[in-house]
Parts: sequence; C-alpha cells; structure tokens
Amino acid sequence: MTDNKLNIQWYPGHMAKARRLMQEDMKMIDLVIEIVDARVVRSSRNPEIDKLAGQKSRLILLNKSDLSEDSENARWIQYFAAQNIGVVALDARTRTQMKKVVAAAQEACKEKIERDKRRGILNRPIRAMVVGIPNVGKSTFINSFSGKTVAKTGNKPGVTKGNQWIRVDSKLELLDTPGLLWPKFEDPVVGMHLAYIGSINDDIINKEELCMHFIEEILARFPDAFDKRYEIQCEGKEPHEIMEAIAVKKACLVKGGDPDLKRVANMILDDYRGGRLGKISIEVAE
Repeated sequence: MTDNKLNIQWYPGHMAKARRLMQEDMKMIDLVIEIVDARVVRSSRNPEIDKLAGQKSRLILLNKSDLSEDSENARWIQYFAAQNIGVVALDARTRTQMKKVVAAAQEACKEKIERDKRRGILNRPIRAMVVGIPNVGKSTFINSFSGKTVAKTGNKPGVTKGNQWIRVDSKLELLDTPGLLWPKFEDPVVGMHLAYIGSINDDIINKEELCMHFIEEILARFPDAFDKRYEIQCEGKEPHEIMEAIAVKKACLVKGGDPDLKRVANMILDDYRGGRLGKISIEVAE
C-alpha cells in the first residue's frame, strides 16, 4: 500500500475568491496569524500564505495541541523559534493560552510598535489577519479569544465564507478569513494527511481506502493504538484485516454478517479526529 498513495485534489471556486480577498486585505494588516493543526503541522501550512504575507510579521498557532504528543509540540516550537517565527501551542476551545497569544503578537510586531511610538502613535491595536486551511479551528480560536460567538464554527471545511473584523482586545484586532487550500498538492501524502484531520471534504474521498492508509501509517509509530481502543489484536494483520476485526468486535455488520467497512472507516477516522485514539502526532519536526 505504501507506494499506492491516494491522490486527493480539492480546490472549490470560492477558495480562489478567498485568495484574492486575502491579497487585497494584506495591505491593511500588521501581522499574519497562521493556525495549523498540531498533529500535521507541515501539511496544514498553506504555501500560498508565505507568498501572500510577503514581509509581514508572522505568528503560528499550533492548534489542537491537546490531541498531539507533548514532546512533538515542544519540538515544533523549537523548530519555528530557530526560524525566528513566533509560535504558541494551544487548544482553541479554551482561553488558557490567550495571554500568551497577545504577548506573542506584540513580540512579533515590536519593531512596528516602536515605530508608532516614535511617531507619537500610542496604544494602536495590532491588526492581525487569521489564516489557515479549512477545519484547523480559526473560528473556534476567534470565538474563544473574544469570549463570544462572533465567527461561525463547524466541523466541515468551508464554514467561514467571507472576511470579517473582530475587536477582541485593546491590543489586538483580528480579521477572520475563509479556510484556504492551495490549487494542487504536489505531494500526495499532504492530501492524505489533510483528509485524516477532516480538512478535505469527506464527500469526495474513498474513506475505506483512506482509512487503510491511515491504519498503516499509525501502526508504524503507534503499534498498540488500535489494540487499546478497539480491544483487538493487530499484530500480523494487514489494514483491511484490522478493519474487518474491528467490524466484528463493534458489530459493524451488513445484512448477511459481512463487515461494514464504510462504517468502520468512519468510526476510526472520527475517533482519531476526536482524540479517542490517544495523543498522536502524524508529522514530526525534523
């Protein structure tokens, strides 16, 4: 299976429009806050953002860090720090790291703040654009940050359809933007990793095949993940055999007693997305 990668491509028309709007709005902002999924940091970073941001100050938020390995979160923080990029690991559903985010935003924009002071401009809030691919938690972050529901949230990609400004703090204003993918995944592994976390619309994916790739990849680093969750024995089994074993264990059967692999695939991927397989980082810092 390793050499037979799924080739996932998905670039709806509204994303091209979102990219144009983002490019226009860049001239109004001081800082680009990029939210990525801590489990697949590399794959969830949109290369288009680097092109659009140019020389703007940058801050990266490792969201869903409660679902990834603590050791890998620390390594990713070191990785970005070595590039002089500010980074904060957080769970956007809570407000526990919000003071760190404000402090990191100010640190990223300290040269601009000093320039403003020299010009007599005091206490002007940093204007930050919040960007990221679909389903990494941009709207959840903004809602938690502001303490009220100001941005739509959902577990399907493409919920935010247009840009909107949110004043969340006297020191910081946020511009929410729609989730933005890029036109073509050069590496098919990127598409698979984004499909694992739900950033690709499930409706265009063969989830049974995707799940088999997922099982193979997870077993390479976490050989006990499925044994513990589903109380089965995975050793010596191929991914499809593991899915069949889970189907029997969880009574996911169709008429006649055959395994319902579609239902099992949905169960496994939902369990991963919800953290029920444990803290699992698919991509590690190098």
